[in-house]
Amino acid sequence: MTVLVTGATGSVGRHVVGRLVSAGVPVRALTRTPATAGLPDGVEVFEGDLERPETVRAALAGVERLYLFPVPETAREVVAAAKEAGVRRIVVLSSSSVLDTSGDNHSGEHHRAVERAVEESGIEWTFVRPDEFATNVLWKWAHSIRTEDVVRAPYGNAPRVLIHEADVAAVAAAALLEDGHAGQAYVLTGPEAVTQADQVAQIAQAIGRPVAFQEITPDQARHFMGQAMPAPVVEMVLGYLADAVANPPVPVDTVEKVTGRPALTFARWAADHAADFAPLAQEAAA
Repeated sequence: MTVLVTGATGSVGRHVVGRLVSAGVPVRALTRTPATAGLPDGVEVFEGDLERPETVRAALAGVERLYLFPVPETAREVVAAAKEAGVRRIVVLSSSSVLDTSGDNHSGEHHRAVERAVEESGIEWTFVRPDEFATNVLWKWAHSIRTEDVVRAPYGNAPRVLIHEADVAAVAAAALLEDGHAGQAYVLTGPEAVTQADQVAQIAQAIGRPVAFQEITPDQARHFMGQAMPAPVVEMVLGYLADAVANPPVPVDTVEKVTGRPALTFARWAADHAADFAPLAQEAAA
């Protein structure tokens, strides 16, 4: 049984590769930059890009199971190529945002298109639908923590059930390796709801230095976030936070049910990523 992991050097894909290698199954990895992939020994690395489906065909030859990173623009072509190559099982990295059927959720529409392409292919499938990734903290706050030891954000008392990317990979790997997951759509969260202010406090503890949390207005946040991401994504994030204050999210225990162990805490994630918050001067010295 050979498994192809697309998005193999991403935050989840890299963990999926590691789990498959540990399980002793043949692993192929698709990446746009094989020379810098840095994947474990024994992994067969292929150069390819899901945005160019023709570049994926060589990696699919002889593959039985596929971990699919979501690229909606080409999902149907990639899935068709997988079916033609004889792939029997696809595990999709999706998102809990697909549960929002309003039509106004940018992320939901993005991931729903991929799910639909896989479901309609007739290939056995499992959808892994994480809620908000803890790694989102990096693009939101890492720079200001590294340079100023401060976080400026709206809705400091908004709780989130952030999930460690390693837990997403653990569920995906289980679905790839084990039977009994076909047709399942697994919504994943972290084990507890943690407010934004408490997330900052836990990061400070993990990195061993104080980090201040400064509340800003949604309009101020909209301005700063809009410099780094599209407006629909900004509105989606702000909407999630506002809703979390009024309707605190409730953790689910899917990770434990699938893997047999509790989901990793945000404090654990912060400890695992402490180096990502290192001061810039320290990085330069290193």
